[in-house]
Amino acid sequence: MTATDIGVPDAAQRRAPTAARQRRAWLGLAMLLLPVLLVSMDVSVLFLAMPTLSAALDPSAVQQLWILDVYGFVLAGLLITMGNLGDRFGRRRILLGGAAVFGLGSVLGAFAPSAAVLIAARTLMGIGGATLLPSSLALITALFADRRSRATAVGIWTAFFAGGSALGPILGGLLLNHFWWGSAFLVNLPVLVVFLALGPLLLPEHRAGRGPLDPISVVLSVGGILPLIYALKHAAAEGFVLADGLLAVLGAGLLLLFLRRQRHLDDPLLDLSLFRRASFTVAVASSTAGMLALAGISYLTSIYLQSVTGRDPLAAAVLGIPAAVVVFTVSMSGSRIGRRLGAGASFVLALGTAAVGNLLLLGIGVDGGVGWYVAGSTIAGFGYGLCFTLVSEVAISAVPPDRAGAAAGVSETSFELGNGLGLSLLGSLVTLVFRSKGAFGSTLGETLEHGDSGLVHAARAAYVSGVHIAIVVAATLLAVMAVTALLVSRRAAGALRTRGYGRPVR
Repeated sequence: MTATDIGVPDAAQRRAPTAARQRRAWLGLAMLLLPVLLVSMDVSVLFLAMPTLSAALDPSAVQQLWILDVYGFVLAGLLITMGNLGDRFGRRRILLGGAAVFGLGSVLGAFAPSAAVLIAARTLMGIGGATLLPSSLALITALFADRRSRATAVGIWTAFFAGGSALGPILGGLLLNHFWWGSAFLVNLPVLVVFLALGPLLLPEHRAGRGPLDPISVVLSVGGILPLIYALKHAAAEGFVLADGLLAVLGAGLLLLFLRRQRHLDDPLLDLSLFRRASFTVAVASSTAGMLALAGISYLTSIYLQSVTGRDPLAAAVLGIPAAVVVFTVSMSGSRIGRRLGAGASFVLALGTAAVGNLLLLGIGVDGGVGWYVAGSTIAGFGYGLCFTLVSEVAISAVPPDRAGAAAGVSETSFELGNGLGLSLLGSLVTLVFRSKGAFGSTLGETLEHGDSGLVHAARAAYVSGVHIAIVVAATLLAVMAVTALLVSRRAAGALRTRGYGRPVR
């Protein structure tokens, strides 16, 4: 008589439910990756479409800025709020609702008859995207119970998030070669239909049962982040003006009021106690510094590849494929590196490698250096991929499951803040150096359009000089963060030994 005959399940029967749960979890992750890819891709998919789009809709200079940036503004401003909504009202519910809003915005954008309608469509897409990112990352905690599987899933999530940003310009260029500019939006629809059809079947619902949302905190959060991000991006695109300074001061003031209010709430929108955890603080600071360097240098080198080396936008985007592949690959395996080295050492490796890769970009020049660009951006891509994976994992591991959405919102807001700072600070620095070296136009593009051959060469040289300085600044910031991560990890290890715990657990 066997164990099964007397009602005791054998090993295969005991493993079956676990195996089924694992399959369901990985299928659920596959569903979560669909909206993440779209949200990140739509940040950059319009870069190559702007000339064609401008010819069709004839937007003003201000409207062009809003078409490109309103999506990112709304996304950054609502991430923390939407992460909290998912925690309170159900992450799957928020995900599906956000996907529907994102799809509506995509259809409206594809057939927009005017620039104003397109701006409204991009706003809707930003609202939908802000609901999708934090809830999708937070749901990983509900899908995967064991830490190792969860860490791997976070790495895959990060890889698709980072890969979407790199894929956007390439996909946009391919679509424009065959269809009209609206196809850049319509490509979202088949993916969203699959997600809305299968998401309710494969994704668990999870809500934390927390208290009601504080509306004043929501207003202060959104009211602080939106003008601050707008001021940074506007200064990068148009040059600093007094209005940018006033908006930045207004945003900073509202954020200070927001932080003060969070200290006195029983159930705050942003749990400031998170920042008492050294690992969480280092992760958020690292993501901000990493995105500042990545966004700023990527923007500046894309101009270099087109306006200095003379490549068209699609050819310039193709040169970024090696770095994008490395970012994607390292993001997938970043959790294993983190487990082997420990979070502190992994952050040091990630930030240090990104700094070295950036310094290699000093090899670019007016008459050559594309090989240095490919090598430097690829090596830096290793650091960025590892850093961003660690940030996402630390963000959701440092908090209890009921606050995972809010913590994910904080980490993703740091990405958007770093993006705005990179474009503004590094972009403004290059503009300052460029204008100080000769009687050029207000931008390199304007000088290339109207200058003679001697002036054009001098302008290209001035621009490259400015980019070199920006590269050094970005690499220095990354190196400083690497040293900070090293000191914090050593201090934490020393504290554990003092308390009698021996070596810290990795």
